[in-house]
Amino acid sequence: MNVLIAGAGRLGTQIAQVLSAPGNEITVVDADHARLDALRGRFDARFVCGDASETAVQARADTGHADLLVAATGRDEDNLVISLLAKRRFAVPRVVARINDDENTWLFDHRWGVDVAVPAATPLVSLIEEATGATDTVALMRLSSAGVGVIETVITAGSRSAGRRLGDVALPEGTLVATVVRDGDPTAPHPDLLLRPGDELLLVSHDADEQEIHAAFQ
Repeated sequence: MNVLIAGAGRLGTQIAQVLSAPGNEITVVDADHARLDALRGRFDARFVCGDASETAVQARADTGHADLLVAATGRDEDNLVISLLAKRRFAVPRVVARINDDENTWLFDHRWGVDVAVPAATPLVSLIEEATGATDTVALMRLSSAGVGVIETVITAGSRSAGRRLGDVALPEGTLVATVVRDGDPTAPHPDLLLRPGDELLLVSHDADEQEIHAAFQ
């Protein structure tokens, strides 16, 4: 997957870290040359210095070949222009834009080229899921370096969640099930999946700890 991230602040950097897995091509665009220099070597990505709201800069960043663009700057007006340019000029299939000010939420829709609008308070886990459309594209262990925990729990015969649908288990806020390993094989999580003794669940969470995960399933 070719991913272009506009904005190398904290959020943009975290997204780039998580998505810089084998098979993904990451491009980070930011107007701050020093900020980009500080990121070089931290993860595998191409860095382009410039204002992503300008056509020439997006062309230099090869936006036309991006499968996903994430507008993650700290200015809503910039994110809107970046999104519109990416969608209308470069036909990017999926555009995700960060909303910094909730009062501007009404602007972030298809008219501005935005496929998914993400409020600033959204946990990183949920943002990545929204951006990629699936969690199985995420290099899970890289989430730890971006401030997101990877937690494992195993369903036993005595677990209260055994025999229940996955969708019926109330998860802590900012937590999602990344995969269910059954009989040694990873299974895509879905709400109707019936949990069985022996199932091993890998979860990613922005806030929850092991005790909270244990309480949800055991």
